[in-house]
Amino acid sequence: MNRGCARRLRIAATAAALLVPSVPTAGTAQESVRDRIASLEVPELRFTPLRPREETVGGVTVYYLPNHELPLVTFYAVFKGGVSYLPREYLAAASAMPTLLRSGGTASMPPDSVDLRIEALALGMSFGQGGGSASSWVNFLAEHLDEAVPLWAEMLRRPRFDSAQVEVWRGAELERVRRSGDDPAALAYSRFNRIMYGDHPIGWELNAGDLESGVLGESLRHVHEALFCPGNMVLGVAGDVEWDRAEALLEEVLSDWPPCSGNLGEYPVPDIRRDPGVFVIHKPIEQSVVIAAHSSSVRQGDTPEYFASRIGNSILGASGLSSRLNTEIRTREGLAYGASSIWTAPRRSDGLLGAVTRTGVENTLAATRLLLEVLDSMRDAPPTAQEVSRVVDEAVNGFVFNFGTPLQVVARSMTYHTLDLPADWLERYLEGIQRVTTRGVHDVFRDQLDPARMTILLVGDTTRFDGSPSELGTVTILEEDPPPPPPDPSPPRGSRRSPR
Repeated sequence: MNRGCARRLRIAATAAALLVPSVPTAGTAQESVRDRIASLEVPELRFTPLRPREETVGGVTVYYLPNHELPLVTFYAVFKGGVSYLPREYLAAASAMPTLLRSGGTASMPPDSVDLRIEALALGMSFGQGGGSASSWVNFLAEHLDEAVPLWAEMLRRPRFDSAQVEVWRGAELERVRRSGDDPAALAYSRFNRIMYGDHPIGWELNAGDLESGVLGESLRHVHEALFCPGNMVLGVAGDVEWDRAEALLEEVLSDWPPCSGNLGEYPVPDIRRDPGVFVIHKPIEQSVVIAAHSSSVRQGDTPEYFASRIGNSILGASGLSSRLNTEIRTREGLAYGASSIWTAPRRSDGLLGAVTRTGVENTLAATRLLLEVLDSMRDAPPTAQEVSRVVDEAVNGFVFNFGTPLQVVARSMTYHTLDLPADWLERYLEGIQRVTTRGVHDVFRDQLDPARMTILLVGDTTRFDGSPSELGTVTILEEDPPPPPPDPSPPRGSRRSPR
């Protein structure tokens, strides 16, 4: 090869090398991507909670939140009061009210006609109650607004209480009472409430005497006139409807609605059992039910103690498998499939603090002792910073899901109204739990929790227990409630359609 040819080859090789791009190493590329991600500037995300408009129609507070994404509308009503505000003699009538408002017809239509109208309009409808309130909602296509709301209102205002449907309800309740001992957990919760609350609405249970033929009669009217009236009512409207149309319908509905009868009493403050003790119900089953609790003076409110109790309850047993109770009783010792804590904090009265689990009958006392030890551990030492952070982060990260639908927002505002909570209670709650410290949780447990004061209920096969319940304290043997007498033969069956 002559010198000129060699020189030309070197030039060509150099030029080719210059045309090939350099390939960075994997480490260099990765660092470059990380640097670019780190350098990104993202504006701060701010979530503005939805708030319904508060209006007044005919003296009734109405919460309104429009949503035109779908042609659906929901009207919602909450009635302050409930079983807890009535004497014991009206328990059966108050318990029957939701079912009979739906299935018992109206003053102008028998039950079957109401059913057919609901089906024709494709209405979703619900009636329910708790101890302190009753509620109902109706959901429908926006095009049926002028028919759906008057029908729903008539069911609330002018119920027929069809006698055949009353008997259907009575027969079903008699059967439920007869089978009340079949579910050990339900039996345990019912008897524990009775032990702790005595003759208070929380401790009341329907029995056969409440359901004797003819006992409902005028009681249904008495309860209805006391509860389902404008003076007790809060309304909500959500969905594809303008306020002017909703307001006009509500004015028409409320214009001639009879006033409240005045038969509601004051809420009775419960006198919760204070003495410790062990109660035992013998039942030949494979798994025992263990409940242990005592009173707690923490009440729902904007206080450090309340917020610390909510975080402490989650750490103890309300946060699922990661809680202390589940970690010790389920994961480490294998004594139960699960355990959970109890820490109620009512708005106007004391609540309960304790725990519950189910375990094999041969481990009943071992599981109970361990449950008490885990409770005591919350008083002996503060939780870790990681435990507090985990629970708070779960609540904060789930905050946005409180605004999933307009109805959810409206219903929450109505609840706060009936409980006399501020309209921004959810935001206050979120801020409050974020201020909770490990010391705050420890302080509230030391102030409120005392395992020596526990009332304990054991439901299970005592012949197979791993020791004597007397090892836990002074024992009281309880009997299962005696079976009620058989119901009246062949009660009328009423409508062929089931309540909705």
